[in-house]
Amino acid sequence: MEYNKMKKTILTDRLYLRIFEKSDAETVQVLCDNFNIYKNTLYLPYPYSLNDALVWMENHKKNFDEDRSYEFAITDRISGDLYGAISLSNNQKFNNGEIAYWIGEEYWGKGYGTEAAKAITDFAFEEKKLHKVFARYFKSNPASGRIMQKVGMVQEGLLKDQVVKDGKYEDLLYYGLINPNEI
Repeated sequence: MEYNKMKKTILTDRLYLRIFEKSDAETVQVLCDNFNIYKNTLYLPYPYSLNDALVWMENHKKNFDEDRSYEFAITDRISGDLYGAISLSNNQKFNNGEIAYWIGEEYWGKGYGTEAAKAITDFAFEEKKLHKVFARYFKSNPASGRIMQKVGMVQEGLLKDQVVKDGKYEDLLYYGLINPNEI
């Protein structure tokens, strides 16, 4: 992971993580207007409109500058193709952050989510000096859990019937990782 503080970018072997630009809105709309992404995320609406994308991106830069959260576009390092998004919240009171991500369905199974999650975890610990990162996923979406496991997170809990999605209760699994530089 190579972080450029001035540009607010992260480079990995295959990916370039950067702040979303207004010009990304149409691609975000196309990628997120997908029932399979919707059913595995807590807050994405469906159908997903261009306005949804624009409103979602509106405060990313401000939140980044104010150290509230860091929302990155996951793009191909060479072509610049947009694959998805990954974010890290910054709870300064407790010195931890939640990681959340989505990948466009056509890019599933290629390791982009894992590579981006590893980069954002390194960013959290090395650059932001967080004590802990955590993430959660619907039990019905084990692929998301595998990403968490691959970056070293361990299951910390299972919350039964924690949320309602489309009229059905969903279990949430929580995973976490303590900064290995502090151990």
